[in-house]
Amino acid sequence: MKFYSPEEYQSSCEELFFWYKSQIEKLVNGALVEHIGASSIPKAISKGDLDIFVGVPNIELESTVRVLKKLGFQEKADTLRTSELCMLESTSDNDVALQVVANGSEFECFLEFRDKLRANEMLVQRYNELKISCEGLPQEEYRKMKSFFVEYVLAKT
Repeated sequence: MKFYSPEEYQSSCEELFFWYKSQIEKLVNGALVEHIGASSIPKAISKGDLDIFVGVPNIELESTVRVLKKLGFQEKADTLRTSELCMLESTSDNDVALQVVANGSEFECFLEFRDKLRANEMLVQRYNELKISCEGLPQEEYRKMKSFFVEYVLAKT
């Protein structure tokens, strides 16, 4: 696994985010479309991928997933799938993932995590150090270590 400095990937991710945001908002009325993940956090290193939060009323989650699949996404294998969360990945060459989340659910933690890192450069530095320490590890091991860090950040007041 290779990580990129913010200068190497953030501007292209931001441009791609705004393009997807406009497309999603055309297809899903009233959706909350937010840039999340490392590419949305100043000074964060990343694999160079783009993560997008799509918040919708719980009753509209499944229909939203069907609509977003028409935009070139498929359900991401080996990820948590509930009635309040569906992770989608792009079927094209770009590395884009959508987190389709029921408004008001525990999965709004994606936004909380992003906001806590944006507000605290020391947390970003620790996040970067964690990622660097994971270079060369299998994806599953990286996800596990990252998950512990996310839980730590979310538990902080």
